[in-house]
Amino acid sequence: MFTGLIEDIGTVHEIEVGEKENRYIIEFNKIVSEELVIGESISVNGVCLTIVTLSGNLFTFDASHETLARTNLSGLLPGVRVNLERALKADGRFGGHIVTGHIDGVGEVSDIKNIGKSIEYSFSVGNNLAKYIITKGSIAVDGISLTVNDVNKDIFSVNIIPHTQVETVIGDLKISSIVNIECDIIGKYVEKLTRPEYTQDS
Repeated sequence: MFTGLIEDIGTVHEIEVGEKENRYIIEFNKIVSEELVIGESISVNGVCLTIVTLSGNLFTFDASHETLARTNLSGLLPGVRVNLERALKADGRFGGHIVTGHIDGVGEVSDIKNIGKSIEYSFSVGNNLAKYIITKGSIAVDGISLTVNDVNKDIFSVNIIPHTQVETVIGDLKISSIVNIECDIIGKYVEKLTRPEYTQDS
């Protein structure tokens, strides 16, 4: 489990393209290499992945066909920056919101506006995701825990303060950029539990 508070900005060092999966080599900076272990989970642009090798300040992960089809990882290229977050420790601070690293789908940047020192980003998503997004609710965009400013049908907006602009890769986004979206898990559980087949007396 993650919180959506980005720890480091990594860079795609190399990509090994396979028939049904890709292997990515990522260079990290702030994370202490001695604290990482092979087999642990790490969030890359919000996707929960497993570290399979470690060497210096490089780690690798494998992305399956399913992961590539559901996320923006298939669009990564060498030199592209990515958000990194290690899994939450049991005694760690919970500063963001519950982020599982299981991406619901992708969104597309539809608008970017400068508002004072902040930047407002708008994203368009499919109706299958829009139904879970509420004004002032939580959402993870490329793994970043954000508060939804407003929702209009299948478009939602978020406000990015200067700190987040510097400490994440959201400032690299442009119109039409594709981002990973994870909706608040609580809403998905509520939806399922309120379906007729779960509310009828047995």
